[in-house]
Amino acid sequence: MYEEKVTLVNEIGLHARPASIFIREAVKHACDINVEKDGRSYNAKSIMSVLSMSAGKGDEITIKAQGEGEKEAVQALVDLVENELSDY
Repeated sequence: MYEEKVTLVNEIGLHARPASIFIREAVKHACDINVEKDGRSYNAKSIMSVLSMSAGKGDEITIKAQGEGEKEAVQALVDLVENELSDY
């Protein structure tokens, strides 16, 4: 298992469009990926799960992956949150 913490810096967090972009990246990877916020775990490949997380600007989330390519998957999602989602 590999994991990294990241803080959401975009204005609307992981809602609507940013959530769908996040999920599109997550499903590219074969490993299991979960996102943790406030002690609860959410499936990073499910739009309903990610939206139910209600993650907003300034929230810290932990992205965890287990399986083939886990480190690359987590790093890709962290990069997405820190850089590409900042426009939303």
